[in-house]
Amino acid sequence: MAGKSGNAFDFDLFKRLLRYTQPYKLTFYFVAIAAILLSGFAVARPYLTKLTIDESIVPKDGDNLLLYVGLMIGALVLEVVCQFSFIFFANWLGQQVVRDIRVNLFEHMLNFKKQYYDKSAVGRLVTRAVSDIETIASIFSQGLFMIISDLLKMLVVLGVMFFMSWKLTLLVLAVLPFILYATRVFQKKMKVAFEEVRTQVSNLNSFVQERITGMKIVQIFGREETEYERFKDINDKHRNAWVRTVWYNSIFFPIAEISSSITIGLIVWFGGLRVVESNTLSLGVIIMFIELAQMLFRPLRQIADKFNTLQMGMVAANRVFGILDTESTIENNGTKEAKNLVGEIQFKDVRFSYIENEEVLKGISFEVKAGETIAIVGATGAGKSTIINLLSRFYEIDSGSISVDNINIKDFTLKSLRNEIAVVLQDVFLFADTIMSNITLNNESITEAEVIEAAKQIGVNKFIETLPNGYYYNVKERGVMLSSGQRQLIAFLRAYVSNPSILVLDEATSSVDSYSEQLIQEATDKITKGRTSIVIAHRLATVKKADKIIVMDAGKIVEIGNHQQLLQQENGYYRNLYEVQFMQEEEA
Repeated sequence: MAGKSGNAFDFDLFKRLLRYTQPYKLTFYFVAIAAILLSGFAVARPYLTKLTIDESIVPKDGDNLLLYVGLMIGALVLEVVCQFSFIFFANWLGQQVVRDIRVNLFEHMLNFKKQYYDKSAVGRLVTRAVSDIETIASIFSQGLFMIISDLLKMLVVLGVMFFMSWKLTLLVLAVLPFILYATRVFQKKMKVAFEEVRTQVSNLNSFVQERITGMKIVQIFGREETEYERFKDINDKHRNAWVRTVWYNSIFFPIAEISSSITIGLIVWFGGLRVVESNTLSLGVIIMFIELAQMLFRPLRQIADKFNTLQMGMVAANRVFGILDTESTIENNGTKEAKNLVGEIQFKDVRFSYIENEEVLKGISFEVKAGETIAIVGATGAGKSTIINLLSRFYEIDSGSISVDNINIKDFTLKSLRNEIAVVLQDVFLFADTIMSNITLNNESITEAEVIEAAKQIGVNKFIETLPNGYYYNVKERGVMLSSGQRQLIAFLRAYVSNPSILVLDEATSSVDSYSEQLIQEATDKITKGRTSIVIAHRLATVKKADKIIVMDAGKIVEIGNHQQLLQQENGYYRNLYEVQFMQEEEA
């Protein structure tokens, strides 16, 4: 990868990037042809200028002058047409490639394990998927083809110069090694600088996104000044990285400009002497050489600048491909379609750890019969929610097996399995969209009539219809326009309309008011009837009606039974939890 070496250019990375141009071969070749034609037209103008001076101006031939002026205008028009085609289609190709890479990246990210997102900063991923990919477009629009075009121009220019006067050409080439060496050093320094710039951009994105998301916490605890100072520090690092690139530019470009001026001075001195003393050169040749020398050195300066753009794009591509190369997907080799499941669930000696050698589940085993409602209770960190994550295959178990309807869940296709399991989480996430879209998640098979009917059954239809635009009310980012209780009701309705074979309520009533809790409890009774359901709760009052209660502690199952059975156990874990909660409610 490019980022692993100090090379100014990574050809392996570049070849990989070029593979994305394969579907657009015709456009690629057209741009290449346009670049070749541009190099020819670029040389035509100085040559026509030489002819105009030597065969029209010097001999004072007015007819020839009009002819050559017409030819120069014609060459200019053709050059403009080629330039337009070159720039337009180079940019078009860049945007097509960017679109394809972005689609591939997003598709790849959709299949990552939840564990990957647990460890990755949101701002970093946003930077990769948006700004880094946009930077890749500049490789084609301002980097690759522009450099190729400039190099072709330089080769053609050198060929014409040798043909017209090898002595003047050698004079020009005497200065060239110096500028080439300076360009090479410049490129290497700029590569390191641009990598640092992209790193600091990523850090800025991560920091700003996290603070905006958690602004409430920042303000509640009065950390505005602290976070402000931290932001200034990160911003200073970003500025310093950019200043470093400016510093290198400030050194290189004056050197390139001086070299060009020295070369022109040498041409005028040496060529002028030949014209005056021996008449071996014409005035037109000298003027042409001045133009050609500028055309030779100007691309060198521009190539350095365009190479900066190319390198920024390559650094960005390296980061994007780094994510594309990340293997963090859940194994999806199952062939069976999970459809209309009965809902029998079996955990057999399941062990799992988020971090190696730190087990969260320590060999748990239990069964859930079809249509049965079970509750899982225990202290925070006991492993309750982990069970749900494993059932939905957000994580891979370390050992043991999990079966649904006597079929290992690994044998099901991942999509079909998750389609049969509906989960209502404690921390409800709503998209910046309408209530209808958040309920259906744009599933066209769920009609508006079905949503409204389900809402009526649950008892949330009235509150939704009181909102502006009703079901088409935009809840804004993360559902900020709704209360926590209302968001929970929307999440519950979302699970309800999906008509799952297995329903999971993970602390579904923990953040709702008494009225909303009552609505959800009534809806729970309806939706869980005849359907396998798993309820995770801290508040034991919500799990009394469960057919079976599993009590967990420190990753192990310590008790199993219904509410009455568990209360009868002397010094039982569940009984102690219940009594503590009951006493707290009495005191309140």
